[in-house]
Amino acid sequence: MAEASNFIEQIIDDDLAAGRVTAIQTRFPPEPNGYLHIGHAKSMFVNFGTAEKYHGKCNLFFDDTNPSKEKTEFVDAIRADIRWLGYHWEKEVYASDFFDIIYDYAERLIREGKAFVCDLSAEEIRLTRGTLTEPGQESPYRNRTPEENLRLFREMRDGKYADGERCLRAKIDMSSPNVNMRDPVIYRILHASHHRTGDKWCIYPMYDYAHPICDYLQGVTHSLCTLEFEDHRPLYDWVGISLGFSPKPRQIEFARLSVTNLVMSKRYLKKLVEDGSVHGWDDPRMPTLTGLRNRGIPAGAIRDFCARIGVSKANSECEISYFDAVVRDWLNVRAPRAMAIVDPIRLVITNYEGSEEVDFDINQTVEDAGTRKVTFGRELYIERSDFSLDPPPKYYRGKIGGYVRLKNAYIVRCDEAITDEQGNVVEVRATYLPDSRSGADTSGVKAKGVIQWVNAACCVDAVIKQYGPLLRDADYAGQDFSERMNRESERIFMGKAEPYLFEVEEGTAFQLMRTGYYKTCREGDKLCLSEIVSLKDNYNR
Repeated sequence: MAEASNFIEQIIDDDLAAGRVTAIQTRFPPEPNGYLHIGHAKSMFVNFGTAEKYHGKCNLFFDDTNPSKEKTEFVDAIRADIRWLGYHWEKEVYASDFFDIIYDYAERLIREGKAFVCDLSAEEIRLTRGTLTEPGQESPYRNRTPEENLRLFREMRDGKYADGERCLRAKIDMSSPNVNMRDPVIYRILHASHHRTGDKWCIYPMYDYAHPICDYLQGVTHSLCTLEFEDHRPLYDWVGISLGFSPKPRQIEFARLSVTNLVMSKRYLKKLVEDGSVHGWDDPRMPTLTGLRNRGIPAGAIRDFCARIGVSKANSECEISYFDAVVRDWLNVRAPRAMAIVDPIRLVITNYEGSEEVDFDINQTVEDAGTRKVTFGRELYIERSDFSLDPPPKYYRGKIGGYVRLKNAYIVRCDEAITDEQGNVVEVRATYLPDSRSGADTSGVKAKGVIQWVNAACCVDAVIKQYGPLLRDADYAGQDFSERMNRESERIFMGKAEPYLFEVEEGTAFQLMRTGYYKTCREGDKLCLSEIVSLKDNYNR
């Protein structure tokens, strides 16, 4: 067995050495009430990854105990996201698979005097729960007899009462320093149709009660969950001990993933979709896994990111620039290079006639990646930002009288600029140095700048989409996400691209020279280049 790399693996190693467990079983437990986001990728990495390392098993466990918010649509999306990230589950399990057993366990707790039916409303329960420094008040219904509680609970099950009229609470300790142990609600009335069980039930177990039972029934040895469940662990243990689970699953908490500039709440993500702030759950700006996939973020890069940030006990926040840096590193050695122009102006080489093919480096960072042919001609398109009529100091791109190299082609001297009525450059005229071809340059001229280009005679129109973060920055603590929305997080340009980009398989990732990493896609009969991540690295390494 490899040496433990984090505190969870150290605990597992101790359990194996002590003989408390002989095989490892985990589970990934999403609630099907929305689409998974990048935070869930870390939970997958921990649960699936831990099981894989110990040659154990990991189930896909759907926590479907709240039918008012859950849909089959979300179940299907969750399955697709897990498969896309490359994980495989042993069994697909639902909390609803165990509803009958969970109910029977509740009756057992009632008969043993460990649970009671309470008539207090949710607000009354909240007001009598106490504070962190003051104990709670016992419910006036706490001392009902097991027989009366059993009758009332069965009447709840049979639909005799309205939502919120009664609930079932565990009888623990209203003076406990842990508020979660102050007679928590373990069943509530909810007249809602369930996406799997239909209208069979009108009472549903609370997650904190169902969680340890479902873990035990699945054979989970180590229940790995995020840090917000740490204060719930005593209740998790209480349920297991009260019901005599042996061996009882062990809950271990780890820090959840938090990333600056990203909306990491399902509730807020749902609101963004519903109010039209984004195009849908799969909008490339969304931190949902389906959004990241649609943007072109490789699954391998996300797994690499989760591995790099590691597993810790303390919550912290990761900079979005670090995530971008990981994606950029991943693509740098895998994405072929190509050329496209976002904001084009025409470049006419006045002393060149005809056309020729030049060798274009497929990926200069990879040894033996090779080259492909690109057609060079008299009229090209270059970036507007690559020519200046009033260049600042140390400007090494196009300027009147200046030399610049066209990528993998020739050096040209810019001679003249043609402007429109507003003074905007619309065309640059230049002369080329015939003996300056890349790889065989004997001109003796040293051009400090290299710019990308596309051939005007054969290029294709391209819709070019660039993205910024949905939230403006990380310096708005305490403000609602709507106050931080970046209203310019999506920018669309009409550019020009080499025809090769239209011919490749849709969804292929490229580094567009000096622009960024982009994914190819189609919008009708047009080429669309959708930004994955920019070339600019803002991460302070």
